[in-house]
Amino acid sequence: MKKTVSEQFRSDVREWLKENCPPSMRTQTPEDEAIWGGRKEQYKNPDSKIWLERMAERGWTAPTWPKQYGGGGLSFDEERVLQQELARIKARAPLNSFGIWMLGPALLEYANEEQKLEHLPKIVRGEIRWCQGYSEPAYGSDLAALQTKAEDMGDYYLVNGSKTWTSYADDADWIFCLVRTDPNVPKHQGISFLLFDMASEGVSTSPIELISGSSPFCQTFFDDVKVPKHQLVGELNNGWTIAKRLLQHERNMVAGIGGNSALGTSGRKLEDIAKQYVGEQDGLIDDPVIRDKVADHRINDRAFQLTLARAGEEAKAGGGNGHLASLFKYFGTEQNKRKYEIMLEAMGTQSLGWQGAAFDKKELATTRQWLRSKANSIEGGTSEVQLNVIAKRVLGLPD
Repeated sequence: MKKTVSEQFRSDVREWLKENCPPSMRTQTPEDEAIWGGRKEQYKNPDSKIWLERMAERGWTAPTWPKQYGGGGLSFDEERVLQQELARIKARAPLNSFGIWMLGPALLEYANEEQKLEHLPKIVRGEIRWCQGYSEPAYGSDLAALQTKAEDMGDYYLVNGSKTWTSYADDADWIFCLVRTDPNVPKHQGISFLLFDMASEGVSTSPIELISGSSPFCQTFFDDVKVPKHQLVGELNNGWTIAKRLLQHERNMVAGIGGNSALGTSGRKLEDIAKQYVGEQDGLIDDPVIRDKVADHRINDRAFQLTLARAGEEAKAGGGNGHLASLFKYFGTEQNKRKYEIMLEAMGTQSLGWQGAAFDKKELATTRQWLRSKANSIEGGTSEVQLNVIAKRVLGLPD
């Protein structure tokens, strides 16, 4: 019997993965082996570089992007098959990238052809690591009130100001940045969207230590930074339109942590962690209260995954509502926070360690990840902002 296109594609993908995905790339990714790409990338595991190069060569780090920009040119159905086959062999993500998750989709929609050809292939290949210049020290949730300014100096813009909570700015190569180019119009109308190299003279970063002890965020400073005018994306003073679209992509990205939040520290399932600490009987978690909470969480996880899939199908058909990203971001981050609360309840006093021989590495990591999860409802727009968007744009409630 002749195979259908999808069956043949699945067979081809399966065979390619069998031949090209290194065995060490079919394991849970240790935190220190996650690949973000860019000029500063250090490949602790040499297979990580091989895996990235092979996936990027096929455009499968950005499977649905057009081939002329380095993407895979796959249909959404083909992309789903690819993700299923990658999951089947437990393949590591070849590349983590704000360029793929946030900037790339915005460039596909708003950049000119020269900008697409310049930046998108490098994003696909992991050659450039991007960071986001949105929030400012005095303007958090009120993003449109930003004051970092870009003055027209003829052939270039002169940028002065600062950004905060810039994720991995100290490791990034380039930044996509919102700047004020006209202070004399309503705040949403005087914003522009610039791209520039973090190695530019006048750019500096200062890591911010979190309560978890890690420093993934930075404050970023711009002192007389010269940005060539051709690095303006979209129209001058119309950057807020791009910013809003990119925020939808960011919120979908952050929401994704809830769609797979049944996984806990080092990829272990929440139910397995619960069994380890409260015991099990006949294959079930021994504590009925913890068992009910884990089951409820797992049901919500599955329902959320199906909802995300349905929304994706509607978007492909030209329907859907972009503001649903706020709903997904809100629920996904709350789901992830609930996971850690259940985990800590099951672990009891073993969840309280910060250091010392009484706690193993996974227990110490869990404590820090629980603290880190509290920021989920702040980053990408606070939960309060998301609820306002849901009330106004999804439910149509009056101001």
